[in-house]
Order: sequence, then structure tokens, then C-alpha cells
Amino acid sequence: MNEVKLYLNYAGYCYAKESHAIQNGSNRQIKFHALFGLIKHPQQGWILYDTGYTRRFYTATRNFPHSIYAGITRVVVTETDEVKHQLQSLGLSTSDIRHIIITHFHADHIGGLKDFDDAIIHCSKTAYEEVKKTNAYFGFARGILKSLIPDDMDQRVRFIEESALTVSDDIFGTTYDLFQDNSLLLYPVPGHAAGQLALLLQTSKQYYFLIADACWLKQSYQDLVLPSPLVKLFFNSWKDFKSSLQKIHQFHKANPHIAIVPTHCFDTTSKLVSLNFSVDEL
Repeated sequence: MNEVKLYLNYAGYCYAKESHAIQNGSNRQIKFHALFGLIKHPQQGWILYDTGYTRRFYTATRNFPHSIYAGITRVVVTETDEVKHQLQSLGLSTSDIRHIIITHFHADHIGGLKDFDDAIIHCSKTAYEEVKKTNAYFGFARGILKSLIPDDMDQRVRFIEESALTVSDDIFGTTYDLFQDNSLLLYPVPGHAAGQLALLLQTSKQYYFLIADACWLKQSYQDLVLPSPLVKLFFNSWKDFKSSLQKIHQFHKANPHIAIVPTHCFDTTSKLVSLNFSVDEL
């Protein structure tokens, strides 16, 4: 693969029970950090992988029935947590971001979209079509808050099925070469959300497979341990989730040298995020 540079950090978090995230987990509350990635591409410039939470979540969930979402997830995000603010502290502006890769449209992944007016937004057509047909009033039940989506989304979105180069893959069937230069490869990992994507990239030091919410804790893909059946209520497809998890397990077995990064697995991400900004560290 052609190399890029990568920086990872958190933009807020919510609470969840470990027993919900993985079967036979404890009843303790754990933090689900909203991971985002800042990628430096040699030709395409600065790219975001998801956008984390912003304080817009509080506004979007102020009134019933969306307040149910806030009550379940208990989100914590401050101004300094937001990607927009973090970029400013790094000497970058929101206009420096030329592309945003959205893995799926849950609030902890799209919370900052409205901060980036100049960026092209890349996602799967399946994911966006699911959002479009979701009832705005009851979308919270699937983690979708339509008020977080930019008003000009239709003009700025690019569907990977149409704009990327489609490549056959032995495990996933299909992968998408985003810029047709073998630098950022997107993999379909549906289930948790319709049309969810994972991202494979290579830096000068390591391959990283950022798998979003294809599973929540590393034990899931390592040992094929499912989350609690209770979460089926909030998933787009339990069948697709299990299929995607099986594929990631196969990928892990076939590529043990690649660092697999579930967005909410603190045991994994805590070793990768850094308070000292550097795109040459990972």
C-alpha cells in the first residue's frame, strides 16, 4: 500500500455496561470513547476518519423522544474535546480538512460534520440511504440524529460505490480503493449500522485496520465473542453483524501483523492516542 500519516484521538465519550459490549462481561460502567483519525495524504491533504461527538448532541437530544437517547448513552463532551477545537490547537483550521470518511451515521461518528463546510464527505450509499429513509422523530432508536447532518449533505456526499475503485477481496468479497491509489481501502462491515465501513491504511511504521463499531471490544474479533443479545434492539442487522465479525476474525488470523482498532476498545486505542500531536508517531 502507499503510505499515509495518521494521528488518533478522542472527541468525547459515553458510558456503557461491559456486559452489554461483550457476553459474560462485568456489570461495571466503561467509557466508550469517540475515536477520530486525522490522516495526512501526500496528494489529497488532510482527511478525517469520523468526527466524534460535539456539544450539538445535547441540543439534538434536549427534547422528547430524542432525550431517551441521551438518557441511555450519557454523553460527556466539552468544547476542548471537539475535533474543531483540537485542530485549532494543532495549528489547523476546519477549512484545511478536504475529505471526511464517515464509517456510519451514529452521533458519535458524525457529531462534528457541521464544522467542516469545505470537505467532501465519503460514505457508503447504503448507509446514507438508510439515514434518508429513517423517520426523523424515531431515528434516535437506531442512533441517528438527523439534526447533526449538514443541510448541504446531498451536494457534498460522495458514495464509495460510485467514486472509488472496486477491488475483489478474498475475505470481504469487495473493498473500495477510495482515491484509486492503494492508500485508503474501505471495507463493508454492516450489521451494527447499515452500510458501515472499515478503513485499512499503512503508515511508515504499521498497518492499521480501523473497524469502527464492527465490534466494541477486541475480545470479540479475537475469540468471536458476541455482545449481549440486548443490543440487537439497536442494531440494523444482527445477521450482518455476525457475518462482519466472522470476516474480521478471519482477517485477524490471516494478518496478525495488522493492528485492528475497534473505535470503542479502550485497551486498544489507549496505546494509540496521544496528547502530543504528531502524524509521525503511529
